[in-house]
Amino acid sequence: MTTERKTALVTGASRGIGRAIAQRLARDGVLVAVHYGTNAEAAGETVASIGEQAFAIGQPLGVDGDADALFAKLDEELALRTGSTRLDILVNNAGIARHGGLDDTTPETFDELMRVNARAPLFLAQAAARRMPAGGRIITLSSGVTQQAFPDLVAYAMSKAAVDVMARTLAKELAPRGITVNVVAPGVIDTDMNAHWLRGDPDARAAAASPLGRLGEPEDVAAVVAFAASEDGRFVTGQFLDATGGSHL
Repeated sequence: MTTERKTALVTGASRGIGRAIAQRLARDGVLVAVHYGTNAEAAGETVASIGEQAFAIGQPLGVDGDADALFAKLDEELALRTGSTRLDILVNNAGIARHGGLDDTTPETFDELMRVNARAPLFLAQAAARRMPAGGRIITLSSGVTQQAFPDLVAYAMSKAAVDVMARTLAKELAPRGITVNVVAPGVIDTDMNAHWLRGDPDARAAAASPLGRLGEPEDVAAVVAFAASEDGRFVTGQFLDATGGSHL
């Protein structure tokens, strides 16, 4: 990836896939804002693993005014470090998962999922696009569950399907400005979020989920995000980039 001090905001980058994305973008020469919701210590560990190419910024998502508050902090930090509030790359990685089928899903659970997984990415994209030059990239983490039926994840899948639609729509709106918009969809990735699902025999579950016969690693997803964020990804927009290891074959 060819970059000249490009800047990126990666939400939910304190651990898991977000941390791997932040680390990969930094290795590619990008100055990365490592966003966290509440876990400042973990975000500090991410920054420490990267060095001067990263800094932490905290702001809970899914609350009123979250995008404005986050970008006010980001503008200040970017101006301090680069002399500009320009943002080249937004990676909407932060998200939450809640299990529940039709009978188990409550309005409160549904609203929480939609606030964090769908509303926050939209308004973060809105704020980011206002600061992006031509060549900007907006990448949102979706999920392989939007492509198959998982009854115990109905509300979660709905919240992720919303960003699939968002990416296609924003890709068309922002194309005249030279900004690409895509989603990257992980499958079963070996992270804390999937610890519940992976209890028992993770090897057997991995083989069942992917024909490659292994669990996905956060770095597998980060590599796809890095491509979409790079100059090599300049002609890819409005796409659902499957990073499930072929789970839907």
